Amino acid sequence: MRDQEPAPVDPGRRLSTKEAAELLGVKPETVYAYVSRGQLSSRRGSGGRGSTFDAREVEALARRNRRESTVTPGAGNELSVRTRLTLIESDRYYFRGVDAVDLAMRHSYEEVAEWLWTGRLRPGTTFTAPAGSVAVARRAVDALPEHAAPADLLRVATIAAATADPLRFDLSEDAVLGTARTLIPTLVAALPPAGRDRRDDRRHDSRHHYSRTDSRTDGRGQDRGEGRGEGRGDRRDQTPLARRLWTRLSPREADEASLRVLDTALALLVDHDLAASTLAVRVAASARAHAYAAVSAGLGVIEGPLHGAASGLAHRMLQDVLDQGDAGPVIADELRAGRRIPGLGHRLYPGEDPRARALFSLLEGVPRAEPALLAARDIVDTAARHAPLHANVDLALAVLTASCGMSASAGETIFAVARTAGWIAHALEEYGERPLRMRPSGLYAGPKPPQPLPE
Repeated sequence: MRDQEPAPVDPGRRLSTKEAAELLGVKPETVYAYVSRGQLSSRRGSGGRGSTFDAREVEALARRNRRESTVTPGAGNELSVRTRLTLIESDRYYFRGVDAVDLAMRHSYEEVAEWLWTGRLRPGTTFTAPAGSVAVARRAVDALPEHAAPADLLRVATIAAATADPLRFDLSEDAVLGTARTLIPTLVAALPPAGRDRRDDRRHDSRHHYSRTDSRTDGRGQDRGEGRGEGRGDRRDQTPLARRLWTRLSPREADEASLRVLDTALALLVDHDLAASTLAVRVAASARAHAYAAVSAGLGVIEGPLHGAASGLAHRMLQDVLDQGDAGPVIADELRAGRRIPGLGHRLYPGEDPRARALFSLLEGVPRAEPALLAARDIVDTAARHAPLHANVDLALAVLTASCGMSASAGETIFAVARTAGWIAHALEEYGERPLRMRPSGLYAGPKPPQPLPE
């Protein structure tokens, strides 16, 4: 039986705290929490006793709260957030209702990102970075220690780019989309070229002048109507993002087949429902953090070995198999150490990870990938004696990175750059919800108060 809605109140009345709480269906202290969050206004009652509330304002908040909840307990008491972006079911996944694999196989990373953000395809779209943002981000990245991880570089670049954007607090859709289209290429441009010591960049930068903006630029440092390039002294760079990213990942020349694998990997990894990093982004956006801060929250989560760093573990295992020529001893070592075998299985796909299947099919067209592909198949077949697990996208990324002269951390960089587009899509969704809704209640399990003061 459905709960009946409260009878409407006289819109001209002012309600007491008790009446407001009853209308909202909450405790009186929650009413004051609404006030502190700016969701209700209050006025001191006559005689200075208690607070009163505008009846129309309370009713409007009650109607919002009675709408179908978009944050609810899911199966197994997991958090469930309603989204229009990604659906995962029956070993397939969809972006705005369109098969994500089909989309990624037919369109570039930038086009897939635009589809996720706006629900519209923009054929041939490219992302360009403001020169001022690139200069600030590069300086910040170049100052980091040589051993800094990819997530460190990208997080610092994101924060630096934010400082170069005085309009970052504008959370309107157009402003956030403008941020998205410039932040992603800025992150790529801020990464050091593969095989080059960042200390060389520092020596170069000490002699090189970076111009921030000129009279033709808008508040974001973007040339009006044409955008600025990301190279040192380049007017603009409209090459596909995958090609620009390649130079940051591999010292080898890129062939078209390998570039297509990288671009498709970026497109496949744009979003994957409410992963841990995406939830962090939505929490930040719920508190109305700007887009750079929301992306930074996501970057702070992906370093975990169970998330963005998983492909690095798969890369190292794959390299061991290539070195030894047999997956058996390598898998045995993993099991003996009590570790799960990286690159196998996925909690959302009982069968095969569709992202891995798509990448493996493309990698078969890359001649130098054949040894790594054979090693990956050996891993899957050997592990199947222990547990019938399919390859996941981390193993496919490992084949790409190992066969193209990339480091073990390259997969994490690919993941982070790709997922930035999805994080911004989720931030945009969250900006359209009531603020601070991502505020679960803690279940206190400590000593029962009052306890004596500690000595």
